Amino acid sequence: MSETFDAVVIGAGPAGEVAVGALARAGMRVALVERELVGGECGYWACIPSKTLLRPPEVRGESERLAGVSRPELDWQRIAAYRDWMIRDLDDSKTVARYERDGVTVVKAHARLAESGRVEAGGRVLESERIILATGSDSFIPPVEGLSEAGYWTNREATTLQEIPKSAVFIGGGPVGIELGQMLARFGSRVTIVHNHESLLKREDPAVSKLIGKELEADGVRLMLGRTAESVKVHEGERVVRLDDGSDARGEALVVSAGRVPRTQGLGLETAGIEAGTGGVAVDERCRAVEGIWAIGDVTGVSLFTHVGKYQARIATADILGQDAKADYRAIPRVVFTDPEVAAVGLTVEQARAQGIDASAATVDLVESIARPYTYEADPRGTLGIVVDQARGVLVGAWAVAPLAGEWIHQAVLAIRAEIPVSVLKDTVAQFPTFSEGYLSAFRKLPGGDLAS
Repeated sequence: MSETFDAVVIGAGPAGEVAVGALARAGMRVALVERELVGGECGYWACIPSKTLLRPPEVRGESERLAGVSRPELDWQRIAAYRDWMIRDLDDSKTVARYERDGVTVVKAHARLAESGRVEAGGRVLESERIILATGSDSFIPPVEGLSEAGYWTNREATTLQEIPKSAVFIGGGPVGIELGQMLARFGSRVTIVHNHESLLKREDPAVSKLIGKELEADGVRLMLGRTAESVKVHEGERVVRLDDGSDARGEALVVSAGRVPRTQGLGLETAGIEAGTGGVAVDERCRAVEGIWAIGDVTGVSLFTHVGKYQARIATADILGQDAKADYRAIPRVVFTDPEVAAVGLTVEQARAQGIDASAATVDLVESIARPYTYEADPRGTLGIVVDQARGVLVGAWAVAPLAGEWIHQAVLAIRAEIPVSVLKDTVAQFPTFSEGYLSAFRKLPGGDLAS
């Protein structure tokens, strides 16, 4: 016998939870299907535990850059205990109970699309005219000889670790690799990052890689860029990674941080006429996959960020509720929570010019142009870059490697999303002393930038 719902949401990560909340508040009878933990990857094995673990060694690092502050000690056992509290000891029972009290039916099982408007999960058949796919993504595991036999961590093992390894090798120098690599290094681990591109964070401006690379090396991280892992073996308690140039990287722990892939396997997508490749489930501007099915979050392959999944959930549920909402991805912030933080939004100058935009770029050393870096730390840091469409007179990109950059990048996010004229941005008063003053310094370096400055 089947059960009928106004909507069925498959996947209970942040995107799925936002969707469930919006539909339930609208008075719909909703079923939420999750094969693992309600809260998803972000809450248990990624964003929340990683940022929790990053903060204590960051504070110690800050103390070393300040005048007159003693260096604090790190108590790993207390840090790990707090991390466990933050991830609820990998127990979602209270969350499930809360949903059920609110009238949401929670099914803890693998879900599969059956015939039109039907979902099979845990021996139950759930019927609905509105199905939302929010199944997330999995770690990409590269085809490296001996990797499985040697054993490795992904972000899951790295963020729930109980003891700090003496040494660690990361395969992949993207956000996960450099965040967790710096974290382990600051806890005393000997860290090597192997990356198959000459630039870390290759999506960003090349200057970003150089700046954050210097910071990582200052923390003792060994960077092996432009090299590919070919094989792995275990020798005397260490994973030995052989690279394509014949060199080796050794570590007690081996962490695969080579990116993520949309989770589409085993969902029965073909029964609904949905084709999904390595790029995920294709959706339109309203997050529709096919009639009666929406997809949100990492499974769509569109900017695999938690905040993008939550945004898509708002778009999809607005569409389901008969509202006019269309997704706009021009101003999606990208933040890496290293120390200092890396933040970016929009296009690099190369990307803008490739799109035919008459782009001008400016980069400013914040230490030379504003006071805030000096008031923030005695060993000041900070660089900001902007990209402007000269023809339209609007900002189309920005990046920063600086303290708290993840907070003040949102000034550029709003400017790009709302297409605020550069003339208005230049005439805006920034609080003194803040890092946001750096935008005015950057605008002054553009053609005609001395006007109204």
